[in-house]
Parts: sequence; structure tokens; C-alpha cells
Amino acid sequence: MKGYGPADPLQSPRFAGISTFLRLPHTLHLDGVDVAFVGLPFDTGVTFRAGARFGPKAIREGSLALRPDYNPAQRVAVFERVSAIDYGDASVVPGFTDRSYDKMTEVLSVVHGSGAVPIGFGGDHSVLLAELRAAAAVHGPLALVQFDSHSGAWDEYFGEKYTHGTVVRRALEEGLIDPARSTLMGMRGGLYGPGDLDDTRAMGFTVLPWDDLAQLGTAAAAAAVDRAGGKAFLTFDIDFVDPAYAPGTGTPECGGPTSMQALALLRACRGLDLVGADVVEVLPDLDSSHLTATLAATVAWEILSLIAVGMPESGA
Repeated sequence: MKGYGPADPLQSPRFAGISTFLRLPHTLHLDGVDVAFVGLPFDTGVTFRAGARFGPKAIREGSLALRPDYNPAQRVAVFERVSAIDYGDASVVPGFTDRSYDKMTEVLSVVHGSGAVPIGFGGDHSVLLAELRAAAAVHGPLALVQFDSHSGAWDEYFGEKYTHGTVVRRALEEGLIDPARSTLMGMRGGLYGPGDLDDTRAMGFTVLPWDDLAQLGTAAAAAAVDRAGGKAFLTFDIDFVDPAYAPGTGTPECGGPTSMQALALLRACRGLDLVGADVVEVLPDLDSSHLTATLAATVAWEILSLIAVGMPESGA
């Protein structure tokens, strides 16, 4: 094992102990850390159902179902290649978006400054702006690879500029992302007008609605990796997945991918040069079966595996 890794499930059962992600050690020490999981318990940016502030706790609980050491689909012994920790949660100020962004950005900047890759647990999708501010301050404008049933590129909601539906446009305006290298995948459901997605394309983004992505398959995700061409941020809104497989989310859209299809598309991002990632919009109050939290934890583990694939084995 390279540095920090999970507790041995054959010595201590998975249901025992304090729930950290994948039973990784909770520490604020970043020396020798490749990946730090960070909770972002903020949902003031929602426009429909609230409750994603409890998402980080649910995702950690959901991760207890996983056997994380070896990923057979990606053929990688994860913790032979990465040292990972649970960094805990960033502080937020409930009801105050700007102040919460500042606090989340401050915590994430520490992780970036250490050279580790933060993987965030939302929280609603508006936390992405804090994540991109911290990442772009170190790495410059990033390629954004987004799995989502909504573009997040509207200009405002109810006259407000900072919501989970406007976060991509704000990131573009702040110069945090390069639209020519960015791909937004999975959009579906009703729109406010016929030009909504065309407006997003006019900003320079490649937009692949689910109807197109379903036909193109994993080749489209691989093309997004090629298009990124450098440092990238991967954001995964759990509402990308059909609500039959992920019911615990704030703005569900029917007719989307199965969990199997979603994970296959995510694994096709092999080779993406990730400097940050997240999984967001888990609402545990609507997730009585724990399906959504377990899927979100699996998504985060698959992202960790993508990072591991690109790193040498310990001792190599």
C-alpha cells in the first residue's frame, strides 16, 4: 500500500468505526497525500428541493458497502498507486453563498497547494464554483468534463446569479474554464426555451444531450478526454443518472442512463489529467433505499481509480 489507505475489512468489519469515505484515515496532514476527499455541505444554491447539505455524510456511509482495494473494471490496485485521505468537511455559512464560497475555496486551496487532488462531495452543484476557483488559481483555466442532466449555464434564477443552475456560466465569466476544451454531457428534460442548449453551445462548449450521448456511447466520453487536452476538472451531478437508479436528488429528470451506463461512460474518461473532481446533488432524505448514496460513493471511487491508473505502482 502506498501511504494512506483504507482499514483492513478482514480485521475490522465495514460497519464498525467512524464513517469516513472508504474507511480512509481522517487527517488534515497532507504530506505524502495524492488525493483528499473533501465534504462541501452547502445547498443554499438550490432552486427546487433542498437537503444536499447532508450529502457528504450520506456518501461516506454509502462508501462502506464498497470493497475499494482493487477495481476490476479499470484493472487497477487503487491503493498500490495512490495515497488517499478523508480531509473532512469545509466550513460553510448556511444561507450566505458568497461567504460559503470563500470558506470552501480557502480549504480547497490548501489541498491544491499541497499538490494533492481534491475530490469533493456536495452539496448542491453551486459548490463547483468554489472548487474551480481554488483549482484554477493553481492550474489556470481548466477543461470541464460534466456529467449532468442540466447544463448549469443559465444566466440567473429568480434574479439571482449564483445558483446550481448558473454555476457553469459564472465559472466561464470568471475565466476558470476553457469552453473550447470542455464537454457537457447528459442534458435532458424540459427547457425554458428552444434556444437554451444552443446558447450554451454559443459560449463555446461541446454539449451532448442524453439522446445523442446514448447513441454515441463511451466513444463520446473518450472524445471529451481528447478534447480536454490538458488539466481538467470532472464534475458528476448524480441527477445525470435516471431517478430509477438515483432517486435521492434534488432535480430528477426521467429517461436517463442506468447506473451501469453511467459508470461505463465515467470509466471511458481514462487518461483525463484530473486536478479536481466532485460528485454532487445527493439528497439523503429522498434516498430511503440508500441507492443514491451508494452510487455516488461508487462514482467517487471510480474517479479515484481513474487517477490511480495514471500513477505508477508504489516502489515502481
